[in-house]
Amino acid sequence: MTDQAGTKEHEVRRMRASVLTGPRQLEVQEVRVPDVGSRDVLVRVEAVGVCGSDTHFYQAGRIGDLVVEGPIILGHETAGVIVDVGVEVDRARIGERVSIEPQRPCRRCDHCRNGDYNQCSDIEFYGAYPIHGSFAEFAVIPDDFAYRLPDAMTLEEGALLEPLSVAIYACRTGRITAGSRVLIAGAGPIGLLIAQVAFAFGAAEVSVTDPRRSRRDFAEEYAEVRGMVPAALEGVPPFADVFIDASGAPSAIVSGVLAVHPRGRVVLVGMGMDDVTLPVSVIQHRELMVTGTFRYAHTWPLAIELASTGKVRLAPLVTSRHSLDDVESALLAASTDPSSVKSVVVPTAMKE
Repeated sequence: MTDQAGTKEHEVRRMRASVLTGPRQLEVQEVRVPDVGSRDVLVRVEAVGVCGSDTHFYQAGRIGDLVVEGPIILGHETAGVIVDVGVEVDRARIGERVSIEPQRPCRRCDHCRNGDYNQCSDIEFYGAYPIHGSFAEFAVIPDDFAYRLPDAMTLEEGALLEPLSVAIYACRTGRITAGSRVLIAGAGPIGLLIAQVAFAFGAAEVSVTDPRRSRRDFAEEYAEVRGMVPAALEGVPPFADVFIDASGAPSAIVSGVLAVHPRGRVVLVGMGMDDVTLPVSVIQHRELMVTGTFRYAHTWPLAIELASTGKVRLAPLVTSRHSLDDVESALLAASTDPSSVKSVVVPTAMKE
């Protein structure tokens, strides 16, 4: 008798995975398929988007207070097919195409009980040491965090529901609504998705700053925004209701804050330096609300709706695809290829 992964039930199931063994050190290894808890589903991973955080972990071994202290499988923007389920999960789910919300909150703490499960101090998140991610053939997740995809949505698009969720959470935090004038710093994947979500939320005008001409051009075509060099904000009177930073660059953050008119909102999403000097007198005098975001919560249903109805286009973001043997190239694509927007790892693909 065989299980869904194609091995005998009494044998330890193995899978191929790209393992980070040290800064800038990746190895494709045979590792154990993760155990399936009673309320979990086992997913055969078909597509994993590469996030900037994956690249940070690969290059530096840390992001802020998140430190890689041993071998880890990176990757969290994930979609695939359910191949096994826990004893408390309906076996009819086997065969479903799903997008994974890659976190496992405790569900017991005050944050979880209040609905803010992304702030759970005991949360387990894919690719954040010591929790393995999805640059692998299989991944496991609680069944209610595996969202069934509409038939018309591809698995690559399903994987990109994760960065779309970052954008949705940022726009909700910024309270973007009909008529909002929005300024975004950074025309990478997150900035581009924030722009599309802002329009879907009713924004009247969206401007995106980025020092790279290729990214500004792509943003103007893809998201129909006004692309600007950061220097174009110098001396401009405050015009934005909401500024969202998706760059992490200190100069971009300061310029963005100065562009927000009184009682506007500033949302910090991009990963950058641990400490940034802000114009406190401007924040005080204009009564600006300044906040950050940490991942997301309660975003997948809306992400599926926006993507499936065409209000947000995900497919044009994908500029390269890579096998497990080529994860390093996927992680470095944004810094080595000026035309790169989003790289996707396909664990089932064979090495060329």
